[in-house]
Amino acid sequence: MNRELSRQANAMVLSYKGIRKAVGVSGLLLPITLGPGGWLLGIPLQDNISSYYHTGLRDIFVGTMCAIAVFLFCYRGHDWIESWTANLGCLFALGVALCPLDANSDPLFQKSISGYLHTLSGGAFFLTLAFYSLYHFPRSTTASEEGEPHPWERNFIYRSSGVVILLSMMAMGTYLIIVPAQWKQWLNGYNFLFWMEWIAVWAFAAAWLTKGRVILAEIAVELFSIPREVLAQRLHMIQQCEEPVVPHSPD
Repeated sequence: MNRELSRQANAMVLSYKGIRKAVGVSGLLLPITLGPGGWLLGIPLQDNISSYYHTGLRDIFVGTMCAIAVFLFCYRGHDWIESWTANLGCLFALGVALCPLDANSDPLFQKSISGYLHTLSGGAFFLTLAFYSLYHFPRSTTASEEGEPHPWERNFIYRSSGVVILLSMMAMGTYLIIVPAQWKQWLNGYNFLFWMEWIAVWAFAAAWLTKGRVILAEIAVELFSIPREVLAQRLHMIQQCEEPVVPHSPD
């Protein structure tokens, strides 16, 4: 009976890892495919990632977001909160994919209901991913079912990814709401929203790839852990040297 439960737990962990890898790889490749990939095909760099819906790369954008939605729908967390977070992430990803942003428009000022749904879905989707990085992933790092090595380094990566997502969202919100029109026009020339979205997408991809135990992510975690382990060894040696030697009294 215990062996059967152990096999089921291992299968569950492998399933978790597979879905995590799929979500992370999808996020990692999406901005590369749309930005540099589209540029090589003669498609100019767009103002934001969502604007690629109105280019020849529409199918890649919609297909990737739908794939992420399916992966999140299939993902079952360690408790009902994590499972519902995945379900909401699935819903928001579908909103981004199936409710296009209006062409050549400011995300805050749309002409259609679909455009406003896209903007709301995009913001909620990023918040969901930040919640995973800041809450769910660090909480499950030391779970007995997974037993991830170097939990301190992993939690630092997860939380850093969540902070980067939130900072990117704050930068985009400042750009859309606070920045004067002249500055916004200047930033538009450098595709400010596109790069902020790229940073946010790669931040969530880093967290999911680390959680999925991808080989390159595992190497990065191992390298990241070396300075702390060396420092811990040095401190231990110093403490041993500083311990007073108690002389033995003669019998």
